[in-house]
Amino acid sequence: MRLRLASYNIQKAIGLDLRRDPSRVLAVLAELDADVVVLQEADKRLGTRPSALPHLLIEQRTDYVPVDIADSNVSLGWHGNAILVRRGWQVLETARLPLPGLEPRGAVMARIAPDVRSGGATDKGITVIGAHLGLLRNWRRRQARALRAHASQGDSATTAIAGDLNEWSVRKGLGPLHPAFRIISPGRTFPAARPIGPLDRVALGHGLKLLDAGVLDTSLARVASDHLPIWMDIQRL
Repeated sequence: MRLRLASYNIQKAIGLDLRRDPSRVLAVLAELDADVVVLQEADKRLGTRPSALPHLLIEQRTDYVPVDIADSNVSLGWHGNAILVRRGWQVLETARLPLPGLEPRGAVMARIAPDVRSGGATDKGITVIGAHLGLLRNWRRRQARALRAHASQGDSATTAIAGDLNEWSVRKGLGPLHPAFRIISPGRTFPAARPIGPLDRVALGHGLKLLDAGVLDTSLARVASDHLPIWMDIQRL
């Protein structure tokens, strides 16, 4: 089983020009051409937290289906984290994963497998966790420890934890994920106009093989959000 996984903090679809433009974000997703995309800041923060990417627009303009993980009918995700899956892929299991923090934080999980008509098997899935960790390292470490504990309840070897991990140092801030996971930093992603920080990363379980990875650094991506998106091709061993 092989798939392209992407992660993108879309900053509620507000670009560096301070315009909210969901269509522009969807165009960046088209450039990524991933099978699974985890999003951060996918919902607005106030009120009922409506999605920054209208569901109808996703349906009309992309080949993605949002994983049913929101706790309301207006949000795309939970605590701003959402998962989009290419149409035709199977979603075998979902969960909302609470995380400790000074402010409300949570991660989202989906176990995904290819369409059986394309040769995939339902027992050969990959678990994808989307997360947006806190700004303070002390809390990031607690959140990383909680993510490792959540992953250990399933098959952590075939789990990928992706997102805006908000950490400049892999060893100091994300150490609690070791040794069950290895941290992959595809490159610098923040700030998008002139990236210096590799804040967006993926933690891979040891049952997943990294084939390739990178940062989507295009003229469109440099204005659509304050983060550049990352992608990686992975294969289940």
